[in-house]
Parts: sequence; C-alpha cells; structure tokens
Amino acid sequence: MGELLYSGKVKQVWSTDEQNVLEFRYTDQISVFDQIIPSLIPRKGESLNRTTCHWFKLVEDAGICDTHMVDMNAPDRCLGTKFEVITEPGAIPRDMENVFVPLEVICRHHLAGSGWRRYAKGDVGAEEFGFEPGTTLEEGCKLPKPYLEVSTKFEAFDRLLDREEALQISNLTEEEFDAILDCVIKIDAIIEREAGARGLIHVDGKKEFALGPGRKPVLVDSFGTLDEDRWWDAETYANGEIVSLSKEFVREHYIATGHHKDLYNARAAGTEEPPIPALPQEIIDQTAELYASMYERLTGNTF
Repeated sequence: MGELLYSGKVKQVWSTDEQNVLEFRYTDQISVFDQIIPSLIPRKGESLNRTTCHWFKLVEDAGICDTHMVDMNAPDRCLGTKFEVITEPGAIPRDMENVFVPLEVICRHHLAGSGWRRYAKGDVGAEEFGFEPGTTLEEGCKLPKPYLEVSTKFEAFDRLLDREEALQISNLTEEEFDAILDCVIKIDAIIEREAGARGLIHVDGKKEFALGPGRKPVLVDSFGTLDEDRWWDAETYANGEIVSLSKEFVREHYIATGHHKDLYNARAAGTEEPPIPALPQEIIDQTAELYASMYERLTGNTF
C-alpha cells in the first residue's frame, strides 16, 4: 500500500512498492491564481493523465530525451521514476545525478497571458519577443520564433529569472541548461505539429526536468494539457477571433466577478487572501466537456 508523499493543487504523489518509482494521481480539482477552487470537474484528472501520457510517448518515440514515464497504470494515474528533490537554491552538487531541476521552462509561440501583459504595461519592448524595435504588437500575435522563459519552482509564487539567476538556483552548467532549452524547443515542435493537424494552435506551455544518468535531461511531471498549456482554435483565430480552449475561461470568470482583483490587492497589501468562490454548475459542466473534448482533439483518441 502506497503512502501519500505530496498533495498539490491538482495532483497527488504516492510511494509504491518499488523504491525508485512513484505513482502520480490526477484529481478532479481545478485551480487558478494558485488557489484551489471548491468545485470538482468530473473526469478532469483522467483527461490530464491520459493527455500527458500521450505526449510522453511521442517524445520518447522521437528520441528527444528520456522521460520519467514508466507506465499508465489507471485512467487517472501513472507511474514515474523518482528523483531526488533539493529545494535550497544553489545546493544541488555539480556531480549529482537523478535529481529534480528546480526550474520551470515556459515556451511561448504567441503573445498572450503574462507575456502580453508585460508588453502592454511597457515593461518590455517588441524586440524582447523577436520583433524589430518599435514594432506595435497586438495581443495574440504569432512570435517570429519560440520565446523561452525560465521561472522559479520552489517559491510561493512563480517569478521569472534571467539566465544568470536560473544557473545560480539550479547550479547547472551552461551546457546542461542549454540542453534543457533545446529539448523544450524540439518537444514543442511535436506539439505544434500534432495540434496543428487537428485545428488547434499551441499558444504556450511549461515543462519541468530532472537530470538523469550522466546528468542528461529527463522530462518529468505533466505537460501539453489544458492545465499547463494554452490552446486556441485555429479556424476562429484565422478569422480574427481568439477562442480560448484551456482553463483560461475559468480564470476569466473570476476576473469578471472581481475575485481576481480582490485577491491580488490582498497579496499586494500583505493581507489575508479572500477565499475563492465555487464555480456555477454551468461552468463546471462546460469545463468538464472541454477537458473531455480537448483530450480527443489533442490526441486523436476517443475519451
């Protein structure tokens, strides 16, 4: 009988009878703004698990890098290789193998989300995203090439890092860091190919890695799902309209109700955060349908 080792916003990690193998259980919980919503989305966990297992297989088949995937042992569960986790910044020894990398890598293909918000505020210019200086950008525009960002993993809230700080926190060599970034570009090329063939635009997404034998990159955790990535419908985008096919519309619900503003005002002031209200049944039903239908669009398999 396994032991619960970690319970996150939407996923649990359990021990198994094998010392170096963990079981990942995907729940039907849903979270936004680092808050767990007190509403369950039927079969959401199954959709996430089956989707990410699909992508892991494609990455392995393409020979891009090793992955932590061992087996999908249930519709909402999978087995993965266990890696040592060191949360202290800069504390991972340079010769250590089989260790989790304390970074998240975000790859953007369109200007959306926090990338767009930074540009709209004037915090970064068009040249940051690969355009000529002074170019006026519109929300949702296609970037000239994939744009990579790196953020923290073990801080209270995600924080973007420059290359120097990312190397300090992870204690990776320049070559190891670049090998991970190269894997992300190649993995996203597969995702774009598959999603594009089914009428989807892969807007952006995040990935996590460990260092395996020989300190080679090992793709871990989840990716290419509605929780880690942003998706748009290609046909409506071509007609000038952005239709979000991720939990972005759940975020938009809380922005419209004013909860997002109240939450971030409280965080800025250092006061107690307001609890996030439950979702209306209509949005629960719409979200459940979205997770089911997007599994089929992303993988080509029946849910």
